[in-house]
Amino acid sequence: MSGDSVPAGSLRKAPENFLSAESIRTVQDQARQGRRDFVRQAFAAALAGGGAVAASAQSAPEGDPDILNLPEHSRGLGQPVAAEGYGKPSRYEANVQRRPSPGLTQTTQASVSFAPLQSLFGIVTPNGLHFERHHQGWWDIDPSKHRLMVNGSDTKLLKKPLVFTMDELMRLPSVSRFHFIECGANTGMEWGNVAVPTCQYTHGMLSCSEFTGVPLRVLFDLCGVDYKRARYVLAEGADGSSMTRTVPVELVESGEVLVAYGQNGEMLRPEQGYPLRLVVPGVQGVSWVKYLRRLEVGDQPYGSKDETIHYIDLMPGGLHRQYTSTQECKSVVTTPSGGQVLLDKGYFQISGLAWSGRGKVKRVDVTTDGGRNWRTARLQDPVMSKCLTRFTLDWHWDGKPAIIQSRAMDETGYVQPSSRQLRAVRGTRSIYHNNAIQSWLVEESGEVRNVQLA
Repeated sequence: MSGDSVPAGSLRKAPENFLSAESIRTVQDQARQGRRDFVRQAFAAALAGGGAVAASAQSAPEGDPDILNLPEHSRGLGQPVAAEGYGKPSRYEANVQRRPSPGLTQTTQASVSFAPLQSLFGIVTPNGLHFERHHQGWWDIDPSKHRLMVNGSDTKLLKKPLVFTMDELMRLPSVSRFHFIECGANTGMEWGNVAVPTCQYTHGMLSCSEFTGVPLRVLFDLCGVDYKRARYVLAEGADGSSMTRTVPVELVESGEVLVAYGQNGEMLRPEQGYPLRLVVPGVQGVSWVKYLRRLEVGDQPYGSKDETIHYIDLMPGGLHRQYTSTQECKSVVTTPSGGQVLLDKGYFQISGLAWSGRGKVKRVDVTTDGGRNWRTARLQDPVMSKCLTRFTLDWHWDGKPAIIQSRAMDETGYVQPSSRQLRAVRGTRSIYHNNAIQSWLVEESGEVRNVQLA
């Protein structure tokens, strides 16, 4: 903030839980009946029905009683040490949760929950708020019985197939690295129209963590993999969905790919693949196979169902764009963002997240007038490869309508496209890999809405 003459504006948080259980059941029933646009209508109705929280109270004219009166926590003993064996958030933050989108899938076990990006700080996603994507539900697997097999599709591709226990894996040299993980379907509903109101639902299939594990190359070296012949890896999960994905060996050779058991200083959560998952930095989340039980090296892509039928892009000419694993450079403003309300004019700090599957974020530009003028935002340290980067920009809101967007560029020179630019190449029939610029409209009332520019 520059100068002391600009008063600071205040902001009402986006509604976290603005759909009741009854509303969700109604939406799911509509989905089963094949009604179109049910997601958008449900969110709109919920917001119109008073889902937003009440405005903050004004300070008392004779003095603030919360200052004048000594509170209870200043007059007595608090909770004992280790009252909770595992720490929990404050009860006043109970609404900050990952949430499913109503009617998105018919079966909750094969669905997704969204991380509340608009409520988070920095770049690390707490383990309990990390987004989920499951194809057959999650499991809490006994690590003492879990095994990882490394084999080859041909005996000439490696000298010695091996099976590792968790104890054996955790005794090997480990590394810890920060990386983002993004589902290939993140922002997928924005392909067709403005379907959902908040940043949680537009971009919440995104999280970032410090992952700890063994570089996959270490395991391949122990098995004597022939890197000239073995050019692809088939990763297989242990859940009932038969999740299998092909990963190019060149990513393994770089040392980036990890067989991970740790996340943000503790063991993986069951929802995140406990006790073992693959970490493939920069590549869409479906390749980060959870409950990892087998790795097979081969000399050609395996053509599994989740890379030839699913997670593909239907192009305007009718062809499928396959093996599109790299998550291209992308960004989103998280404050102000959809569902939030600017309560008065004045200074605000625009804040958001940028990321690229090809390396480091080099620059982020922000506009408040729908792209007519752009200003370069500040990148907060640390800026790491294939990791979320936090950006901020000072802004004085004068009470007039504004359209806020962010546009990221990575170290390769790739620039995040507008919706119009992306659709000119990819059409509108895709589900996956939408990295277009996101637009938030700030109305004169201060309400922030999800919009798309023509």
